[in-house]
Amino acid sequence: MNIISRKKPHYKPHKGLMGYLENYNRVLDLPTTYGKLLEYDFANALTDKAGRDTLWESVHYGPDKQPEIHTALKNIYALLKTEGDTSVTEHLEVDRVDYCTFGNSKPFRIRIINRYNDNYDYFYVKQADASRIYGLELEHILSPNRIIYFMDGDTLIEEHIVGIPGDRFVAEYLDQPATNKIRIAKEFVKFNERCFIRLLGDMRSYNYVVDATQDFEATQYRIRAIDFDQQCYEGRKNLYLPQFYKENLAFVNLTVEFLNPETITQYQREERSLIAKRFKASRKRFERLMDALEGDIISTPEKTLQLAKELSAHYNDESFASATTMGELLRLSLHRLEKH
Repeated sequence: MNIISRKKPHYKPHKGLMGYLENYNRVLDLPTTYGKLLEYDFANALTDKAGRDTLWESVHYGPDKQPEIHTALKNIYALLKTEGDTSVTEHLEVDRVDYCTFGNSKPFRIRIINRYNDNYDYFYVKQADASRIYGLELEHILSPNRIIYFMDGDTLIEEHIVGIPGDRFVAEYLDQPATNKIRIAKEFVKFNERCFIRLLGDMRSYNYVVDATQDFEATQYRIRAIDFDQQCYEGRKNLYLPQFYKENLAFVNLTVEFLNPETITQYQREERSLIAKRFKASRKRFERLMDALEGDIISTPEKTLQLAKELSAHYNDESFASATTMGELLRLSLHRLEKH
């Protein structure tokens, strides 16, 4: 059984990471902070359409706080969507502010609604954690997806990543006649490879979403991580491989049923090749990020040593065994793509 460190420490972004973020325009002056959002007056449990507890609370602010906070949140939404052009917020309202005490980041989820057509969107306000920031940045550089986020002091702002939560996809969509199971299996193999190469852990089914896009012949699928708190933290190699989580068993079973070993190897090589191309295209940015990570502490010495030993054995490469930081291990993992 894989055991995740549920109480991962909070790692404050250090000087090297802050310099990197400032250089790449990830640091902005925000009109409100995570701490200010904690000053709500009361909260009530948020349930889904079936009346089940969602583990989120809907928080409410008194008349002395709400106008200022709602205006600030709309202005943050403008920063995310229109580089700060607040004229687009005139017909927008903050429909709901939700708070989740489950997990490491304890996020606020902001629901923005358009008064004219009731269309809505979300974004998140979280505590700025170095592990998560490294994970977001690596997702932006190495995955097929671009990520919009920025921070100010202890506050982290993230865009909403659209998709069907993996656990819900399994329960409600996987066995539908229109679902292309072969393509789902293919994407799970690629997602598994992406997570392992960039050392993103804890990819259980509720920590990623399935994005389905209708193609001219059939539906294409992409699995996207939404939780980056376990970037380069755990010591066990298998915790970076989604295939080993019991929550992902349905996807593993699909892979076994529809893909033979040769095809799995093909998809793994395809994904490694794509990651290598993105890595080479963003080499300067990646190396600067690794410089920050190698000088940072986002795990324990014991976990770092364990992962170094396990990766050394996995790759039969002694250079991993001599690494002393998670940044060194990640750099070695990515540089292997250029050699193979």
